[in-house]
Amino acid sequence: MGASDSKLVFKKGIFRLSEERNISPDDLYWAQFWELPESSEDIFSLFAPADVRRTRDNAIENLESLILAVTGRLFMLRHHPSFPDPELAPDREVLNCVRVLTRVLPFIYEKDSLQEWEDNFFWGPRRKKSRKSSIASEVLFDGGADGPPRTPAVEYEDAKPLAEELIDTLIDLLFFSDLTVPRAPHGKPKVTYAIWQSGVGCNTTIPTSKEQETNRSEILRCFLALTSKSLYMSPSVLPQIGTKALTYICTCPDKQVVLSVLCSLLNTTLKYNPASWRVPYNTLVFKDPKQILVTYTLQLLLTTLLYPIPENPGLPTPKNYYRHFLGRLHRPQDFQFIVDGMTRILNQPLHGSYIPGTQSSVKFAPEIIMLFWEITQCNKRFRSFIIDTERALDFVILILFYALEYKGDASRQGVVRMCAFLLQTLSVEKNFGLNLNKPFEAQDTLPPAIRIAGFRGTYADFLLQSIYALITTSHGKLTAIYPALLAVINNIAAYLDGLSAPTCTKIMQLFNSMSSPSFLLANDTNHTLLQSLLEAINAIIEHQYIQNAQLVFAILKNRKRFEALRSFTLESGQEEIERRNRRRKDSVTSNDPLEPNSTRSSVDSIRSPTTHSSRAPSLHDVPEEDGTFAIGDDEDESDEEERPTPAPSSPSEDPSRASSVASPVDDDVPRQLRGMSEKARGKMPAGAQTFSRQNSTTSLTSPAQSLSGAFEPSTQWIESWLPELPLHTILNAIQQLSALISRQAVASDVPIPATLDKIREVQLVGVDPSPTRVHSFEWSPLALGWYESLLWGFIFASEVQVSKGTGIWNTTHIKLFKVQEMAPQGPSLTSPRGAVDAVGSNLVSRIGSINLRGAGGSAPALGSQAPPPRGG
Repeated sequence: MGASDSKLVFKKGIFRLSEERNISPDDLYWAQFWELPESSEDIFSLFAPADVRRTRDNAIENLESLILAVTGRLFMLRHHPSFPDPELAPDREVLNCVRVLTRVLPFIYEKDSLQEWEDNFFWGPRRKKSRKSSIASEVLFDGGADGPPRTPAVEYEDAKPLAEELIDTLIDLLFFSDLTVPRAPHGKPKVTYAIWQSGVGCNTTIPTSKEQETNRSEILRCFLALTSKSLYMSPSVLPQIGTKALTYICTCPDKQVVLSVLCSLLNTTLKYNPASWRVPYNTLVFKDPKQILVTYTLQLLLTTLLYPIPENPGLPTPKNYYRHFLGRLHRPQDFQFIVDGMTRILNQPLHGSYIPGTQSSVKFAPEIIMLFWEITQCNKRFRSFIIDTERALDFVILILFYALEYKGDASRQGVVRMCAFLLQTLSVEKNFGLNLNKPFEAQDTLPPAIRIAGFRGTYADFLLQSIYALITTSHGKLTAIYPALLAVINNIAAYLDGLSAPTCTKIMQLFNSMSSPSFLLANDTNHTLLQSLLEAINAIIEHQYIQNAQLVFAILKNRKRFEALRSFTLESGQEEIERRNRRRKDSVTSNDPLEPNSTRSSVDSIRSPTTHSSRAPSLHDVPEEDGTFAIGDDEDESDEEERPTPAPSSPSEDPSRASSVASPVDDDVPRQLRGMSEKARGKMPAGAQTFSRQNSTTSLTSPAQSLSGAFEPSTQWIESWLPELPLHTILNAIQQLSALISRQAVASDVPIPATLDKIREVQLVGVDPSPTRVHSFEWSPLALGWYESLLWGFIFASEVQVSKGTGIWNTTHIKLFKVQEMAPQGPSLTSPRGAVDAVGSNLVSRIGSINLRGAGGSAPALGSQAPPPRGG
């Protein structure tokens, strides 16, 4: 639509759509929608949101006719023997039909009152003109009809629901000769389900022009619009009701179609090499067609893989075939291809050329982390591959990098949570725990922000010290994942060999803080975190006592704290809290690394080895860590994450990556399945329960509530859990060792070799290895709603970047999360834009990684959460 005259004609036609009622479906007026526009921008700029809504609200019959006209034209062209021919059946018309649908569908989805109309119109039975009648009524050339027009008898036939035929047609167009794949030889079918790129399921890449890649992007974008009904549902409802479009796509029984789409999306994503195009400065808007294509392939791939098919009571749940076939991959070369592709993208910010604050290097990091977690969950062979080949160790470092990089950024909290759950998914495997004992010698190659000063140790040491940093420097913003982080420690504890002295110190610092009265009495669930940590310490003593003399020495230095915990009472706890508060008022400064306001609470200082010893006879006298330990600290007014509410779920306030995206419900993160032994786990069906997402509605309950300011601890409540704390093994070891190790030896900050040797020589009596237990996930519908919210948040924010103001869902009333526009950000050294760009790109500049809570600032360049393997 190069000339301004044609744009004016098109815009006038748009006005007619809402101002004139009951435009005839046979009116030539409809042809302008596929004949006049020359680009997606033409349609999105001239067919404004106000125009779509006005037509929807004032002339729904015209919107209906428009959709029937463009889908009818689309179906006719797809079956036209000459398509794509620039004269007889131009591909531009197909693309314009696709663009119009992409434009109008979200505005239909956003209006709840249209639900019944939508179901009948898109998914109800229908009759349509037979193909013979459609072709007979087509005039392909101007002036091609001689004499007076004749009206042949119109024949109708039963047809699939409109949405089903549309989805089938769009899938065919993804593999259509000379449109999205190379021209097929004469006489061959126009639709050939050829995998686009080499990789999984294919050894050769089909040659593709830039125009064909752009056409793929247009069709994939339409798919995302078609499946975006999810955006207009609440997270609590979405997993139970689902979206019909995604259900139809994911339950497609045609194996060839599913495998061709799955492998094309997967291979195109993982063949992408950011280094081949990366520029050294902040590029806020996507410009590269390849990058746009990869964006859409990855998003549609995740949309299909994550989608849980809604359950129908009394009926078997259909299978998600995309997830099913991804779980059936088994060739080592396929796994190697997947691992190499994901690490290539995730490694970008770890390279020396990475500039903090640039988003161009790592645009896909959140989605790639999500993809890695999905494959890890649904494919047991893949899990074994990455663990047995020790590639899992590389991913541990990458995951920790993103978690630590984003822990302080409110807009990336979803990514941090996903990283924690991903670590927990890996940690349930025994060999993963064993491999962590390998020396980690590449710490100096990491970005300075996550290096540990003076680190010498194993991957386990690095993991445990990083978990300590996540907990103690997050200022209570990550309380939802503390159970998952402690579950990681629990799952690997029985296999830890030779923990370093700094790591043992960090474990004791966690114990001291978690056993403090202010922490235990803050809410009704914090004691479970202490219990989890004690179980991990027990597992190390019971299974790896000789190899972990440093930890035993650290326990002896903190013996008073363990002994005092035994006699903890409500009165003594409250007295100690009051005493601590008085000390804090009298104290001018606090140097405790666990104090949120402490100047030493940076990653570097928090990780520097320090030793705290408790020498008092009871908790009444044992001084607490002088500062607030921000795990569920209900007195922390700056903690926006856990707001008091009497409802089962509370609003979440973590921002997302562009305009801020916040979920209207509490993110119901997976609950921990505590105490499942290896033997019991081994009896479970492959891929079942541990990583299952097909849970009954009985798992709908939210995590135990912590009502800030409302929780009142009682003596009876303390007596309900205090006797259950697993202190026996630790106290038994302390009792036996205290008789053999002198107080002077224990008093030193660093144990002499003789002391460690003496500890190793002791044969503990009454301390026997208990069965190793696995702490895994239990998914609920609400947790799945949170997970899907996270994905659609990524998609929404990415679309803002791709489209620069003409996003598919811009201005629509999204319910899945809250969207807040951020203040404009001006030009900078790394982004020397003009004033207009500075204003126009303000949304994009704040996007980094969507999550589901409130408004937040910008962050470096990444972002992304999830569950463990679920059944197909």
